[in-house]
Amino acid sequence: MKLEELRQEVMRVAVKNNKGHIAPSLSCLDILTVLYYEPEFEKDKVILSKGHGCYGLYAIQADKGEIAKEDWEDFNLPGCLDGFGSLGHGLPIAVGIAFGNKLQGKKEHIFCIVGDGEMQEGSMWEALNFLHHYDLNNITVVIDHNGLQAMDKVNNVLSQRLFDRLVGWGFLPGRCDGHDYEQLKYSLEYRPQVLIADTVKGKGFPYMEGVAKWHYRVPNDNQR
Repeated sequence: MKLEELRQEVMRVAVKNNKGHIAPSLSCLDILTVLYYEPEFEKDKVILSKGHGCYGLYAIQADKGEIAKEDWEDFNLPGCLDGFGSLGHGLPIAVGIAFGNKLQGKKEHIFCIVGDGEMQEGSMWEALNFLHHYDLNNITVVIDHNGLQAMDKVNNVLSQRLFDRLVGWGFLPGRCDGHDYEQLKYSLEYRPQVLIADTVKGKGFPYMEGVAKWHYRVPNDNQR
């Protein structure tokens, strides 16, 4: 599927099942699309630490036949395929895999997509410290930097100074427009240890873009 088709697919299934987390899925959908559909990344591993972006992930996996389409159609209904989980766990797992791959000489590159609100978790900075200490060049931490978390803005100090904080920790982070496909693709091909992708929550649906209340809200018939 193309990006616009994936946006519509995320909206369709979420509305059909009356389940939210549409907006946070839309902000990282471009990132997931590049990593799953561009041939340069076929041999790489993607870990989605940002659990509230899983609608986009499952829509892509269903399209590619990695999960059954009926599982995607019933996503988040009782007893069916689910997602989410606690924040701050995906990056430590990804760093552990990258460290293991380095010890074993495996060439696989890890891309871990995290939320900017998630960066407030202490476990994220512990994982980054480990990543830097062992100079893991086989992992890229992609920060979905949409400036919102749940029903409010991300802590201003964290959001506005994220780049500087990462530099202070010894990284040379990349930065790109997370909705400019070619710029995003080029930045991911470079495989920096950390990439800040500036995104818009609810991208593709103007009434939803950058509006905090749409974190979990499902639109009505007039809004779609």
